[in-house]
Amino acid sequence: DFATPRAVLTGHDYEITCAAICAELGLVISGSKEGPCLIHSMNGDLLRTLEGPERLQGPESCLRPKLIQASREGHCVIYYENGLFCVFSVNGRLQATMEADDKIR
Repeated sequence: DFATPRAVLTGHDYEITCAAICAELGLVISGSKEGPCLIHSMNGDLLRTLEGPERLQGPESCLRPKLIQASREGHCVIYYENGLFCVFSVNGRLQATMEADDKIR
């Protein structure tokens, strides 16, 4: 028996750098090297695009996600390469941001 993919998730233009699966909500959240994070259903449907804050200018304006975690309550925490944490709802709404001076792993 061979395992076959349940779904193929599309939408990113660059390589995936991080991903999280929230089985309780049936969601897959992924981030790519040069783009926004995307929320897909487990069936492969693209549901939302998570855009970072618009207040950044210059070379930091392109946020590069490094870590993603989703909760069963419907929140998604994303840590970006520049030290920025963002909390989104699964509806795609930015709820909070925080900058960290330390390197997070």
